Amino acid sequence: MDKKNIGISGLAAYIPPYRVWLEDWCDWTGNHWPKIREIVGRSFRVRGPKQSVYTLAATAVMRLIKQYDIDPSRIKFLGLGTESSTDNSAGAIIVKGMVDGALIKEGIAPIARSCEVPEFKHACLGGVYGMKGALRHLALDGAGGQAIVVCADIAEYARGSSGEPTQGAGAVAMLLEENPKLASVDLSRSGAASDYRIMDFRKPMLRFCGQDRSESHQVQDFPVFNGKYSTTCYIDETLHALDDMYSKRGISASEYLRSLKTVFMHRPYRRMPETGWAVAYLFALGSGGVEDRAELASYCYEAGIEPDALLKEMVSKPEITELANPEQLNYEAYPLTMAVFRIFRASRNYRREILDKLALGSDTMLDLGNLYTAALPAWMAAGFEQALDENRDLAGEEILTLGYGSGDAAEVIPVIISEEWKQATRSIRFSEAMEFSVDLDFEQYKALHDGRRARGLDYLPKNEFIIEKVGRADRRQFQDLGIEYYRYVG
Repeated sequence: MDKKNIGISGLAAYIPPYRVWLEDWCDWTGNHWPKIREIVGRSFRVRGPKQSVYTLAATAVMRLIKQYDIDPSRIKFLGLGTESSTDNSAGAIIVKGMVDGALIKEGIAPIARSCEVPEFKHACLGGVYGMKGALRHLALDGAGGQAIVVCADIAEYARGSSGEPTQGAGAVAMLLEENPKLASVDLSRSGAASDYRIMDFRKPMLRFCGQDRSESHQVQDFPVFNGKYSTTCYIDETLHALDDMYSKRGISASEYLRSLKTVFMHRPYRRMPETGWAVAYLFALGSGGVEDRAELASYCYEAGIEPDALLKEMVSKPEITELANPEQLNYEAYPLTMAVFRIFRASRNYRREILDKLALGSDTMLDLGNLYTAALPAWMAAGFEQALDENRDLAGEEILTLGYGSGDAAEVIPVIISEEWKQATRSIRFSEAMEFSVDLDFEQYKALHDGRRARGLDYLPKNEFIIEKVGRADRRQFQDLGIEYYRYVG
C-alpha cells in the first residue's frame, strides 16, 4: 500500500489584545530590563475578563474555517491540545459546540456530526500529540476527510515568581489533510522520548482548594515548577528525541543538523530554544567525525575542559530524577557541556549553526510570551509569513520541528514544505491576529491577573467568542454550577 502524503494545509491564530510590555513590567517590579529582554522577550499577552481557553480555541477555529474557506461538513476530527482546560469531563466538544452554533447563525453548515472530538494533555506537548493523532486518523479510518487541531493555552504565573515575565495566552488552529498545501509530515521519520520527572512542571488539583473566584469565576492555574531543573529536563529530553530520530533514519547527527536551514522548537521564552539547539549541536559534534571532534575540542580548550572528559559526560545517560529533591544545589545534568556551551555561544559558528536556523519568525515571537501548546505552531505561522514577506523559496525544503512537554516528553518531527506553501501562507494572517492590542498599566494588569474587574478597558470584542455568563444553579432538579455559556460576537 502506498504511503499517503498527509500534513498541514493551513494555520490561523487568536491572540488576546491585552498586552504587557516587559520594559514596563520591569519598571513595576524592579527587574533588570536588559536581562529580561535578552532572556525572555519584549511583551506578553493576558486573557481578558470574558475569556477562557475555550473562547480562545473556538475563535481560532472559526478563523481557520473562514480564512481557508473550509467546508465544515468535511471535518471528521477536531482535536484540542491544552493544559489550561477547566472542565475535567468535556474538552474539544465544547469548542465544537461553540463553533457549530456560530456557523449555523451565519447560515453555514456545522462541523460533521460524525466528527471525533478528543482532548490531548501533556503540558506543552498536547498540541503535537493532537497533530499526530489527527495524521493517524487521516491515514486510516478518516481518509478523505479533513482534521483540525487547535492548540490553546493560558500561561499564568504568580506575581513575583521567576515565571511571571514568561506568561502568555493564545490559540493556533491547524488544518490537516491529504495532499497538504503547507507541509507534508512523515511520522515514520520522527523521533520521540519520554521520562517521568516528578517536579519539573506540575499542576496538581490541590492548588485549587480554597480559591475564592466569586467575582471572575476564573480559576488561577499557577504551576508548581522549578526553573533550573526544568531547563535541564528540556535539554535532556530534546537530546533523547533527536537520538531516536537519528537512529530511526540512520543518519549522521552533525551532517543532518548542518544541512538544516530552519528549525522551529517549543519556545517558553527566548533563550530556551537557543540553549536546547546549541547543546544538541555540541552533542552532534561529539558523535561526529574527525573535523567535528576538532571543532568541539577547540571549545573545550578555551573552556579549560579536557575533550575526553566532555565526551565521557555526553554518553553518561544521567538519571535526571535524582536531581529532583529539595536539597539539590546544582540542577545541571551536563555541567561540562554547559561550560563548553558558554564558550560556543561567543563563537562565530554560533550564529550560523544556531541563531540563523532559529531566525524565521523569531522576532515576532518576542511579543507573544509563552503559549504552552500553541508556542510551536505560532512560531511556525510567524516563520511562514516572514519567509513569504522575504520572498524565500522554501518549496521542497525539510524543516525540523521539535515539541516538548514538561513531565517529560519530546517529539522531533521533520516536515517537507509543499509547492503551494506561498498561497496557503497568505491565508494565515498571523501578523493580523497580533496587530490590535490594548496596552495595560500596572493596575489593569494586576486586576486581570488576579481575576478582578479592570477599570478603563474599553475594548469591544468583535468576531470572537466571549463568556456571556457562568452557571450558578445547584438544585436537585437542575444544575449548571460553574458551566460557562458562550456567545459569538460577530
